[in-house]
Amino acid sequence: MGDLIKNADMKRPHVVILGAGASRAALPNGDKNGRKLPIMNGFLKTTGLENILDGVNLTFKSDNLEDIYSELHSKHEYKDVCKRLEDAIWDYFSSLELPDYPTIYDYLLLSLRKKDVIASFNWDPLLLQAYRRVYKITSKLPELLFLHGNVAVGVCEQCKKVGFISDRCSGCGRQFKKSRLLYPIKEKNYHLDPFIKSQWDNIQRYLKNAFSFTVFGYSAPKSDVSAIELLKQAWGRPSERNLEQIQIIDIKEDEELREAWDDFIHTHHYEIHKSFFESSLAKFPRRINEAYWAMFMDCIFVDTHEFHQGSSFEELKKQVQNLVQYEND
Repeated sequence: MGDLIKNADMKRPHVVILGAGASRAALPNGDKNGRKLPIMNGFLKTTGLENILDGVNLTFKSDNLEDIYSELHSKHEYKDVCKRLEDAIWDYFSSLELPDYPTIYDYLLLSLRKKDVIASFNWDPLLLQAYRRVYKITSKLPELLFLHGNVAVGVCEQCKKVGFISDRCSGCGRQFKKSRLLYPIKEKNYHLDPFIKSQWDNIQRYLKNAFSFTVFGYSAPKSDVSAIELLKQAWGRPSERNLEQIQIIDIKEDEELREAWDDFIHTHHYEIHKSFFESSLAKFPRRINEAYWAMFMDCIFVDTHEFHQGSSFEELKKQVQNLVQYEND
């Protein structure tokens, strides 16, 4: 284990893409106050927002937010209903809080380094809440990108700065404004909002240079066709990625996941896990690329130095600081 801990010379980034399944995995029993983490199916029931549709006559019956919002958005007579739904979604996600113990998001952030990136499709504030508290353990944390906006992210359009929504702009001193949320319609026009465009420009830059790539709880819904196309453009053809490694963390069947991400995978260079703690992120925190290279290129055995589920913040601090001392990001 000592050799692997000291070997931190792989400079290419590891990219993690998060979907709603990741937030649900982080808080399987709900947030600190028992609020549930919704996914597209059953979204309104999970969040208790079903009454917003009272008196609304939708063309077809569906409990999927993507279907519901797309129809509301397409009909002018439901403009006010659409706005009420957007405001209610913002309020619900803004109310979510992490529990006091380490969650998967705390582990995830600490498993990556400054050269790495987490790009989230999620609106909830949980990843940023985790970032603020694990920053006390180490400041050598990955960059965060929010591809559909986030309720915890504030923007200053004048100074072109971003930060926590509760903070003020370091340039002009004004309170940050809400970042725009992109709702589930087919044409999201990522280039129209300056903040969203910057997030997509950055994830494409990271993916082009990435050595490894994790998809965690992201099902690539049909309204995200343009998003997947942008990711594919950045990653390139699988034949050009004959050394790189992809892993998928999801509870769906392996065959379904392999088919969904087939355009990114070179032959056998992928792995599928049902849990974060089975993944290489948890098995080789802060050394995932070094471990991949040692195992698959140099064909040598490496010991794991994994995170253990149920660790305290003090235990994580001790383990992470032992790794950080050998890093020079």
